[in-house]
Amino acid sequence: MIRFHAALALAGTLLLATQAIAQTAGKTVIATPNAPEAIGPYSQAIKVGNMVFLAGQVAIDPKTKQFMKDASIEDQTRQTLENLKAVLEADGLTMDHIVSTNVFLKDLNDFGKMNGVYGSYFKTAPPARATVEVARLPLDAKVEIVAIAVRP
Repeated sequence: MIRFHAALALAGTLLLATQAIAQTAGKTVIATPNAPEAIGPYSQAIKVGNMVFLAGQVAIDPKTKQFMKDASIEDQTRQTLENLKAVLEADGLTMDHIVSTNVFLKDLNDFGKMNGVYGSYFKTAPPARATVEVARLPLDAKVEIVAIAVRP
């Protein structure tokens, strides 16, 4: 009976390990020097199947590695979107492949200004979007944008 329980436990462990491998199979890190390096234990993007999950970006200039602290909401939004664009390009995608974004604003009063710049990046079939005001963002940014893209 003890051998049976040990075999059953081993089978259960192997099943869990197989499921864990299956869940991470095909998971690929997307990284580029043309966007800011991750400043923590995360990736710029992860590709699974035909989907690419992009980490939140803020207005860090990838060339100087400096945060655009004193920049306007428009300039911060533009740099944030350029950073997302660079990560997508590292996987052969464009902004047109984005199907969903989450926009985090420090001040929702900046929505109109952010939206003007944002709209210039998504002229046809803009992605689904949620926009929320938050208490604080990394580096005290005015805007952070997260995106999901799908390869056709």
